[in-house]
Amino acid sequence: MQEAAVSESPVPAESAAVRHATPSVSSVGVWLIGARGSVATTAVAGCAAVAAGLHPPIGMVTETPPFTDCGLPTLPSLVFGGHDTANCPLPKRAEELAAGGVLPHGLSSAVHAELAAADAEIRPGGPLPGDSRTDEELIDAFAADLRDFLRRRGLTRAIVINVASTEPVLSGVDEGREAAGSGGGRLPASSLYAAAALRAGCPYVNFTPSAGLHHPRLAEAARASGLPYAGRDGKTGQTLLRSVLGPMFAQRALAVRAWSGTNLLGGGDGAALADPAAAAAKNAGKERVLADTLGTVPEGEVHIDDVPSLGDWKTAWDHIAFDGFLGTRMVLQTTWQGCDSSLAAPLILDLARLTSRAHEQGLAGPLPELAFYFKDPDEDAPAALGDQYAALLGFAARLRGGR
Repeated sequence: MQEAAVSESPVPAESAAVRHATPSVSSVGVWLIGARGSVATTAVAGCAAVAAGLHPPIGMVTETPPFTDCGLPTLPSLVFGGHDTANCPLPKRAEELAAGGVLPHGLSSAVHAELAAADAEIRPGGPLPGDSRTDEELIDAFAADLRDFLRRRGLTRAIVINVASTEPVLSGVDEGREAAGSGGGRLPASSLYAAAALRAGCPYVNFTPSAGLHHPRLAEAARASGLPYAGRDGKTGQTLLRSVLGPMFAQRALAVRAWSGTNLLGGGDGAALADPAAAAAKNAGKERVLADTLGTVPEGEVHIDDVPSLGDWKTAWDHIAFDGFLGTRMVLQTTWQGCDSSLAAPLILDLARLTSRAHEQGLAGPLPELAFYFKDPDEDAPAALGDQYAALLGFAARLRGGR
């Protein structure tokens, strides 16, 4: 099986020309991996609804006062496309989400034109069973789709955002082999798409715990690309709460003895995370937040259960055992019930706008200032939500200063 020669020519001269071209229309592409999924559909429908004044921008941090005059692309300027292996058209998927209470009643009809326009820009993903193409051929094909999108739509740039289902985590042995350069297996799909983004000259955001640009064989290509990138694993519920509560216990000098959790998920996430290896990838970020904020790893685990009847809704329970003054034993229990697509979609729009502006200003490499959005952020990023928000505000000031 041929190994991808990604590190040899991550960004050909042609893609660099695309990246620095100045088209006549000042529109920004948002290229979604998993473009027909619930999160992507909600993001496209939500962007159209907010841009048209049909709904307020609840949950969009970039629509709050600190981000005024930062030079972010406007919502109407965003043009959507993507890759997916699914065939359900976006208007139909939006109808299904409305029937499940994820989207407001009637919204799928109100923004049908925008959904159809985005659906027309979705290209077949892969690799599917039976696909005989090598990694290099797949990367080239995906990158060609991106270049075509940029050219046809006259875009100044396109931000690639991975919102696809979680992949199984690399085993420790496989990860060690890859890091040592001796891994000869295929790249996971998330890394094929990430490599294609680099090759097409597009910034990349990984909203999933999948490998993406974190794959050892893409490290050098990412560094050499001259592109900004961010990730990974969007922080929308249980871990968001942990990034607040962990610092609280540490700052109040309360000793956490155990922290256990349970997630009940339906929809595509529940099905994907029924695979223990995929669940391990998801749980790694949840555990990292506790280790980084508490300074130690308490007893306990997170269990993820697939409950198909929940659809796009999730319930997360946490049981926290801690010691108070004179060793008094106490417990805090939390319950989080929410709609994952509705929690994630505004963050996707935020990340697209912030990463686009970073690219416009010539920033390159990881963006730890965007740790506010992720369970497993880039190195040197703070772990506590308050510190992450402060870093994000500093980033906004930096973006504003470039105007």
